[in-house]
Amino acid sequence: MTKRHPVSRREFIKLSGIAGSALLLSRCSILSDNNPLSTATNVIRSQPLPIPELLTGTEIDGKKVYDLTMRRGSMVFVPGKQTATLAYNGNILGPTLLMRKGDEVVINVTNQLGEPTTTHWHGIHLPAAMDGGPHQRIENGDTWQARYTIMNEAATYWYHPHLMGKTSEHVYHGLAGLFIIKDPQSELALPDRYGFDDIPLIIQDKIFNADGSLNYPSGHEGIKGDHILVNGAVTPTFNAPAQFVRFRLLNGSNARIYNFGFSDDREFHQIATDGGLLEKPVALTRLRLSTGERAEILVDFSGQETSQVRLVSYSSELDNINPPWLSNALDKSTFDIMTIHVNSATANPITTLPGSLASIDRLQESQAVKTRSFELEEGFSVGSFSATFTINGQTMDINRIDETIQLNDIEIWEVINDADMPHPFHIHDIQFLILTRNGSPPPENESGWKDTVLVMPRETVRVITQFGEYADPDKPYMFHCHILEHEDAGMMGQFVVV
Repeated sequence: MTKRHPVSRREFIKLSGIAGSALLLSRCSILSDNNPLSTATNVIRSQPLPIPELLTGTEIDGKKVYDLTMRRGSMVFVPGKQTATLAYNGNILGPTLLMRKGDEVVINVTNQLGEPTTTHWHGIHLPAAMDGGPHQRIENGDTWQARYTIMNEAATYWYHPHLMGKTSEHVYHGLAGLFIIKDPQSELALPDRYGFDDIPLIIQDKIFNADGSLNYPSGHEGIKGDHILVNGAVTPTFNAPAQFVRFRLLNGSNARIYNFGFSDDREFHQIATDGGLLEKPVALTRLRLSTGERAEILVDFSGQETSQVRLVSYSSELDNINPPWLSNALDKSTFDIMTIHVNSATANPITTLPGSLASIDRLQESQAVKTRSFELEEGFSVGSFSATFTINGQTMDINRIDETIQLNDIEIWEVINDADMPHPFHIHDIQFLILTRNGSPPPENESGWKDTVLVMPRETVRVITQFGEYADPDKPYMFHCHILEHEDAGMMGQFVVV
C-alpha cells in the first residue's frame, strides 16, 4: 500500500466548518448502517459452555508434533438454520495446544479453506520465518510446518490467521484457538485441571442474519456484534466447582473492548497478563481487556454451592472508548457474557490464594540503547471520504522494512495515540514491560509481561523489551493495531532483527 496523508477528524472539522461536521455526522450514520444489528430474533442461548479439545502433541524423535487443519464448517445458532463457519480441526475455533517450556515443537498447519491464509502464534518468541505472519502464506491445499523451541514463560497465548487484508474476516468466521504454556520448573498450587477448574474463555461478538449466516459488513472501521460468544456458544452456562477456579480470558473479538466483572460485584484476583504470571495476585472487581489481550483470573466459589452468578461486561463504565461511528447498544450497557452455576467442589480442590506468584527480571530504562516512537493516527484521506489508519504517517507495505533492530538490544518503544479512538498495539516475537502511561506507572495488574497494550486517545505508553535469540535480515516481524479491521486497512509495520 502507498503512503497516504490523512487529516484527523478534528482537523477535518476545523478545516471544513459546518460542512465538515455534516460530513462527519453523515459518515457516522453510514458506518452505523454498515455495522447492523442481528436480524435473527431467536438465536440459541444458554447452552453448556463448550471446552475446546486439548492437544498435548505426539512425541516423535524427541519433538512434540501437533496437527492443525483449517477448513470450512457449520454450526446451528438459529433453530433450523446452518451457519457457515471456519475452524481448525472442527466447526468453530480450534483446539487448545498445551506445551511446556523447553519443548521442541513441530506444528503442521494444513489449509483446506479454498483460499490462502496464514496462522500466527500470537505472543510466542520464535524465529521470524516461523511467526505465521503475512509472509508465511499457506496456499489452499498446502501444509506449512512451524518448528521452534518454546522459550516463553508459562501463560495463555493464542493462534489465528494473519493474511494481509483478510485477518479480520477469517477470525470473525471462527479461526482462532488458545495456546497454553506450562513450566515444569515452577509449578505453583494453582488450579490446573483443564476443563474442571482451569477454564479457557475465548470471548467474541457476532452479528447473525435471519437465515443464520454471520453478517460481516465490509469496509468498516471495526466490527462489533450484538451477540456474545464464549468458546463458540452464545452466552453459555458453566457449572463451576465450589472452590477456586482459574479462568483464562482471551478477548478474541475483532474490535470490542470488554470491562469484565461479575453480576454481584464480587472481588476476583488477576494472576497473569499476556506473557506470564504477575509477581502476586491483584484484587479487582473490573478488568479491562482490549482485542488480543489475555488475562488469567482466580475466582473463589468456596462455600457457594447452588448459587448463581454471571460474568458480565460493565461496558457502560468505560470512558473515551467508543466513538459514535463505532458504537452500538452494548457499548452503553452492562451485558452478560456467561452464567455460572456453582456445584459441589471436586476432589483435592485449591482453597487458598498464593501470596506470591513469580519473580520478574525487570529491564531498566538505563539499559535501553534506543528509543523509538510510533504515532498512531486515523483520519480521512485528502480528497476522499475513506478512513485511513497509519503508523508514523504510513500504511503497511509488505515490501518495506520500517525498523531495523540489533540482536540482543534493549529498546524503549513509545506508542503515541493521536487518534480519536483507542488502539491496542501488538508487537510480534517479544514480550514487553509497560514503563509508563502518560508519565505514570501502569496499574498493578498491567505490571507483568505483555505483547498487546491498549493506548487510549491522546495517551502515550512507553514499553521496554529485549530482542534476543533470533535474527534474520530478510524475514520481518510485525507491529500493528489489534483492532483487526485497522490492521487489514494498513495500521501495521514491519521490523527485522539483525
